[in-house]
Amino acid sequence: MTPNPNRAGRREWTALVVLMLPLLLVSMDVSVLYFAVPEISADLEPTGTQQLWIFDIYGFVLAGLLMTMGALGDRIGRRRLLLCGAAAFGTASLLAAYAQSAETLIVARAVLGIGGATLMPSTMALVRTMFTDPGQRAKAIGLWSGVMTGGIALGSVMSGLLVEHFWWGSVFLVNLPAMALLLVLGPLLLPESRNPSPGRFDWPSVPLSLAAVLPVVYGLKELPSEGWNVRYVVSITLGLLFAALFVHRQRTARSPMIPPLLFRGHGFSPALALNTLSAFGMMGSAIFTTQYLQSVLGRSALEAALWSLLPSVLIGVAAPVAATLVQRGAERAHVVTAGFVISACGYGLLALAGTDSLWLVLAACGVMAAGIVVVMSLLTDLALGSAPVDRAGSASSLLETGTEFGGALGMAALGSIGTAVYRHAMPDSAPEPARETLGGALAVAAELPGRAGDALVTAAREAFTDGMRGAAVAGALLLLVAAGIAVAGLQHIRVRPDTENAGRAEDLSPSGV
Repeated sequence: MTPNPNRAGRREWTALVVLMLPLLLVSMDVSVLYFAVPEISADLEPTGTQQLWIFDIYGFVLAGLLMTMGALGDRIGRRRLLLCGAAAFGTASLLAAYAQSAETLIVARAVLGIGGATLMPSTMALVRTMFTDPGQRAKAIGLWSGVMTGGIALGSVMSGLLVEHFWWGSVFLVNLPAMALLLVLGPLLLPESRNPSPGRFDWPSVPLSLAAVLPVVYGLKELPSEGWNVRYVVSITLGLLFAALFVHRQRTARSPMIPPLLFRGHGFSPALALNTLSAFGMMGSAIFTTQYLQSVLGRSALEAALWSLLPSVLIGVAAPVAATLVQRGAERAHVVTAGFVISACGYGLLALAGTDSLWLVLAACGVMAAGIVVVMSLLTDLALGSAPVDRAGSASSLLETGTEFGGALGMAALGSIGTAVYRHAMPDSAPEPARETLGGALAVAAELPGRAGDALVTAAREAFTDGMRGAAVAGALLLLVAAGIAVAGLQHIRVRPDTENAGRAEDLSPSGV
């Protein structure tokens, strides 16, 4: 029997393991400062504004540069960009670990964001290049999605353990061995791939993409904490205006950063839209569950982080099971729809939580995350299989940018619902700070005598749980709508094996060609 030339061998699977290392670290760096901030504050004495930038600038730079780096990788080579990003990430990690001032740490975190923006689309694009067999690619992307999701939860736990036994800079030093290993093994195991006819790089699109992404992400992330502040609404509006200019540029430029032909693949546009909705569902719950574990149940930050690892058990098996089902003949549309329904059930469980429901909340998070990982892994596979191999970097960066938007929008929308319910549920007699947030209520209660403080804490925890339940109902409804869209929009789409180094999706509807 003649071996299938499209099937990956031991070399490609070993290379995938190497690619998982930077991916895990990039995702961990989103949450790795959760426990290090108090020690950083004591050591570097940053101002309030500087502390916010230390925490947020990594994510902002990462989100803003994803599209630029994806397009750049298509032109100069994804492996080359990956290795450059690994070198920058490692260097910035060393700089951050031994930073002597808040300004230095902010700069180091910004460079980490630049490095992360090169690593994320490059790893996904290389997976697309190495695994041309649809079944193998689905499994590889399932592993990619699981590592990406698990890394965010693992980052906070790693941070707590390292800060407890070492100094705060150790949370950055863990990046160095993995990046060194990637720099050594990458040239040996990873194939180089690029667009053979990329055209000139469209430099005007770079500032346009930044101006489109950053204000929107910033505004959406700040809304849950401070409400519909005019500043954030203006920020989002400006971002949307620049997004319109960016789209116009891509349609009219001779060599656009994001070629419109990507959207001509029958599977790419629905996969991109549904993937954004799935990110909405995943991140929309995070703003409540972390506060619930700490402020409602009274767990310490490290205890809360350790408990939050339990749902990751389901995440680890969800994506491989989904890939196996599709490989054995299950309809992709049906499996994606089932993933959305499972996630909606997770939100349904969350809507049943009381003020002492640890195991119910953990089960809800596990069910919700498992369903979302099923969805994201299959949609990522569909989107990359629909895109030409020479545009894999651009396709990957669009998916990642959509994930950033969806997550920020989920936190803003569901966070706003939860905050509105909380404020409505709090008694009018409560002090103003207590009626704003649960954290404010706990701070006020600590200064009140005896029963008055206990009564305020009880009322605030019940009001917060009411808000979480209200947001959970909204999240469940949204995911059920997404399930309906998935079954209708993906039903006739199949991913075909690569032909002449270009993957595409086929529309099997009666009007399809």
